[in-house]
Amino acid sequence: MDQTQAVQERYGAAAHAVEPALCCPVSYDPRFLAAIPAAVLERDYGCGDPSRFVGPGETVLDLGAGGGKICFIASQVVGAGGRVIGVDRNRDMLALARSAAPQVALAVGFANTEFHCAAIQDLALDLETVERWLADHPVRSREELFALQAEQERLRREQPLIADASIDVVVSNCVLNLVNERERQQLFSELFRVTRVGGRVAISDIVSDEDAPEHLRTDPTLWSGCISGAFREDRFLQAFVDAGFHGVRLAKRDERPWQVVEGIEYRSVTVVAHKGKQGPCREGNHAVLYPGPWSEVHDDDGHVFRRGERTAVCAKTYGLLTSEPYAAQVIGLPPYQAITESAQQPFACDGHRARHPRETKNGELPADYQAGGACCAPGTASC
Repeated sequence: MDQTQAVQERYGAAAHAVEPALCCPVSYDPRFLAAIPAAVLERDYGCGDPSRFVGPGETVLDLGAGGGKICFIASQVVGAGGRVIGVDRNRDMLALARSAAPQVALAVGFANTEFHCAAIQDLALDLETVERWLADHPVRSREELFALQAEQERLRREQPLIADASIDVVVSNCVLNLVNERERQQLFSELFRVTRVGGRVAISDIVSDEDAPEHLRTDPTLWSGCISGAFREDRFLQAFVDAGFHGVRLAKRDERPWQVVEGIEYRSVTVVAHKGKQGPCREGNHAVLYPGPWSEVHDDDGHVFRRGERTAVCAKTYGLLTSEPYAAQVIGLPPYQAITESAQQPFACDGHRARHPRETKNGELPADYQAGGACCAPGTASC
């Protein structure tokens, strides 16, 4: 039995009968549980609560939604003005979630949740649409297989299930580790594709402190149990960076492991990451000051921020660093004289460049100040 089949069979069975081995202890806000049917609560197979990172009015996508618990919690957080989309490819789990949705809507007073069938590493393809097409176009030859592949590409292009940059918050609860290793780069690309600029992802999953040996990775029971397919912790974080996200951080990390297998610790973490650093760097005379406590810090794009020094950054980076999740870590120093966007010139926004104090003063500039002068160098008369 391969990994995908093992996951489908185990979670299909778990939709009908509770399987405690798939659960990792999690505390949820009790305010949101009362509206959710017991059948869903009893069949909750997660390791965290990414719904805590959702806000009112947002559009939320839950990857591997299962019986719908996180979706139903998120639906109450976003409210009637928000929208929640659950994606799963297991028939039994989808049936459970869909059967519970009207009950939750009745309890909370509005319906804002929907469930679709798709692989989380291929969010453009609605598998139920493909299934309907197959009913009329059975595949019995290579030519018919090619026709199926062409139809799938057409659907991805013309009728994507989840459109580009359409989601405010992507959440997932202990599902990414179930995706086959050869498809994980595509998985993170899809995460980035569907998240809007300024949006974020909040992913709860199981990670390991060491690489699992081959005999563990090929064990279908350990794989479907969210153990041997777990990402190594450092590589999990790096995968978000490699996909193009910024502000990647461990928002939660369990101190004690959930499982220990052959000396390898497996624990629950929640990673939050943001989308929006892409775009040109332009000079706006902005700077930030890193107040400490470290002597200097580096970001994923090569910026170096030294304690107490005014570091020159482009207008785009200034906007990022003075908002979440960085705002509490730096002091923003806006330009004394703003430069309009149309007048901003290209700016080499990497490494460390000092910003002359006179470009970010809050009071009146000295009469002899000349805009565009050389940066202040330690030990010179102008410093």
